[in-house]
Amino acid sequence: MIDTTIRQKIDSWLTGNYDAATKEEISGMLERNEHEALSDAFYRDLEFGTGGLRGIMGAGSNRMNRYTLGMATQGLCNYLKQNFPDEQVKVAIAHDCRNNSDKFARIAAEIFSANDIKVYLFEELRPTPELSFAIRHLGCQSGVVVTASHNPKEYNGYKVYWNDGAQVTSPHDKNIISEVNKITSIDKVKFDPKPENIEMIGKELDEAYMERVLDLSISKDAIKRQHDLKIVYSSIHGTGITLVPEVLDRFGFTNVHVVQEQAEPNGNFPTVVYPNPEEKEAMTLALNKAKEIDADLVMATDPDSDRVGIAVRNLKGEFVLLNGNQTGALLINYLLQAWQSAGKLTGKEFVVKTIVTTDLIKDIAESYNVTMYETLTGFKYIAEVIRELEGKEVYIGGGEESYGYMIGDFVRDKDGISACALIAEMAAVAKDKGLSLFEMMVEMYEKYGFYKEELVSFTKKGQRGAEEIQQMMADMRSNPPQSIAGSKVVEINDYKVSTRKLVLTGEEQKLKLESSNVLQYLTEDGSKISARPSGTEPKIKFYISVNEPLKSKDDFDKVEQQLNEKIEQILVDLKLK
Repeated sequence: MIDTTIRQKIDSWLTGNYDAATKEEISGMLERNEHEALSDAFYRDLEFGTGGLRGIMGAGSNRMNRYTLGMATQGLCNYLKQNFPDEQVKVAIAHDCRNNSDKFARIAAEIFSANDIKVYLFEELRPTPELSFAIRHLGCQSGVVVTASHNPKEYNGYKVYWNDGAQVTSPHDKNIISEVNKITSIDKVKFDPKPENIEMIGKELDEAYMERVLDLSISKDAIKRQHDLKIVYSSIHGTGITLVPEVLDRFGFTNVHVVQEQAEPNGNFPTVVYPNPEEKEAMTLALNKAKEIDADLVMATDPDSDRVGIAVRNLKGEFVLLNGNQTGALLINYLLQAWQSAGKLTGKEFVVKTIVTTDLIKDIAESYNVTMYETLTGFKYIAEVIRELEGKEVYIGGGEESYGYMIGDFVRDKDGISACALIAEMAAVAKDKGLSLFEMMVEMYEKYGFYKEELVSFTKKGQRGAEEIQQMMADMRSNPPQSIAGSKVVEINDYKVSTRKLVLTGEEQKLKLESSNVLQYLTEDGSKISARPSGTEPKIKFYISVNEPLKSKDDFDKVEQQLNEKIEQILVDLKLK
């Protein structure tokens, strides 16, 4: 049985000014009694989360389609015109490889143009970081990229950016939602384009962007000596193929092997289950290629190329995937070493990480007397710090555990293209010293401590799933553990109410960051457990971080085993296993 309110919304779509294909899709679901699917498609309106709109493609108010995208775009048009009343408003639009991405990008461009907004539309698929760059380069007030990042093939999305090239933050995000909510009928959406307001862009933007990426290189001599470093790269059917091989070539790498089976953009992602470089399965073809040619480094980007996953040989010579915390810490460690060697550290530099990302980055930054700022999850918050400090302090780099890194500030979102280039440079520097990247990581652990992180996530789909996630968070808040894995809980950070509680004294302190549904337990032995519902997927995520000293490389296996056992005990104690 379908809820009465949901049924009314379904009827409004069946009788409204929607196209025949949409009505046929809804009617077919009704005839087949697909009540649960219909309820999920209509129980709410698709909302802006941490990454804008994102949802399963199909008919319905809670689906990605020309109408939900159209209403969002019309609301954005109205908001832009209110904010920039005396200017010619300009927007840039890009799209990834996903099914319908090009169509959605064109629909958005047509709606902007119909609202007398100047549109710069990329002629073909392009990486998300290039869209972020294009906004500032072209002097736009806003921008849009059509992508669902690393989600399964059924999804698509729509990320909205502001004039600094960053995804929208408060108050703009809420204000845009408010304007979108005023679009109560699709008849208010201006779908009829004004072609004269649309300008196609492409190669000239590629060149301008790649120039800035090339400027990031610090260790050119090491690359010259190690130019034949064996690199395997996969774009996992995504946009990375448009720029990563070219950027690596321009950096000076002459031995790059592209995984041809995954080189052609394809929204069905035929060779993988999930187009996500976090997943070993998605990296299988690249790893096979690496074994075949005895590669030094494996890299893969997700469909919109804002994230990168890597694999390197461990101390036993076996290929292992590094997680986002390991790669992020390695990058920051390398950048600070290189900046120091180049005499570029003046005391005004800073790095940024998110609250669920490894504290190893904080330890590294402290050792170089470089300030580290911490933000909520999402690169829009990292970009916000850069915006606030512009002209006062110098941003070096930053990142988050979910395989996103941003080096330099010419892009204001995570950037898998520049990350690939700097990871390759870092591997060349390591090889120049007779080390693998893994050995470079072990040296870092010897200096700062062996940090190990684990991410556990639970997918809870639909309305019922959303309620279950809310209940899990409520239970953790109302009944926090006194100890975890034999270590006392000494601190509880609840970002929803912006409060830090020191358990032993009962003292409460105010957290400086804005409200977010994240809960953290910190224990006496330095472990940290964070719980956070995803803003872009039907998931709740648990981030576990543990650490121990590492006295020498010879102790690596023993200490890793201790850390693994501690993580296992934490999972058991929190009933996550």
